[in-house]
Amino acid sequence: MSIPRRVLEEKFRRFVEDDIGHGDITALCTIPQGTIVEAEMVAKEAGVTAGVEEAAIFLESFGLKPRVLVSDGRKVEEKTRVLEIVGDARTLLSIERTLLNLVSRMSGIATTTQRLVEKVKLAGYKARVACTRKVAPGLSYFDKRAVMVGGGDTHRLGLDDMVLIKDNHIVITGDVGKAVKMTKDVISFSKKIEVEASTVDEALEAAKAGADIIMFDNFTPKQVRKAMALLKRQGLRNKVLVEASGGISEQNILEYAAAGVNIISLGEITHSAKALDMSLEITKVRKKKE
Repeated sequence: MSIPRRVLEEKFRRFVEDDIGHGDITALCTIPQGTIVEAEMVAKEAGVTAGVEEAAIFLESFGLKPRVLVSDGRKVEEKTRVLEIVGDARTLLSIERTLLNLVSRMSGIATTTQRLVEKVKLAGYKARVACTRKVAPGLSYFDKRAVMVGGGDTHRLGLDDMVLIKDNHIVITGDVGKAVKMTKDVISFSKKIEVEASTVDEALEAAKAGADIIMFDNFTPKQVRKAMALLKRQGLRNKVLVEASGGISEQNILEYAAAGVNIISLGEITHSAKALDMSLEITKVRKKKE
């Protein structure tokens, strides 16, 4: 999962513009023009790194020179040095918080994702752990990439990525079968069709109508098992992927995995993951440009 470098650079500049306003008045007042510094980014707690690749591009786009010490997806311990940086002091301190916020958030999401993926795998289940579209506006790419780095599934990346017929679509069209048929009449064969089912009957109707994926929305593990059994009895189970979503957490994820679903999606991976604490420390001050 990647996007062109120029697109990333444009995003970074917008992030900084949002934070810097008309200029970093503290840096302008306290740091002589032309001061060059050496610095390092440090993980202040154990976790999984993510966003390091983006951080390097971020720094380079502002004329700074990064050296990556720890690649994305690595488990790190407290006080691990992640990046070394050389460059203009005013520039570095002006973008410091934006840089740290991005890497801290992405690393926190990757850490949470990897913990859940490993929990399911160690319990002996094959269900894929996925995020949802509950991401911060403007940060969709970064949140989704962090999930991928942590070993999770990104689910659909945007509204154009896959058809997902939800409850409000069904309310408007009238019923599940009709919504699936309308979609099949116009959508390309290359796009999968997923239906969010609120009841067991809706799940069966969606499978019969030819949906590729059935999402059990806010089902209890018991309801999931019942729906899975009915799909199997009617010869539909092997014709669809099944996803459990809604009300799932780290505490009950294994109950859903045990029910035999293919995918378990959790909004909390992106909307509630704790950021991994990172800091930026100046290690050397050079008085003149070199």
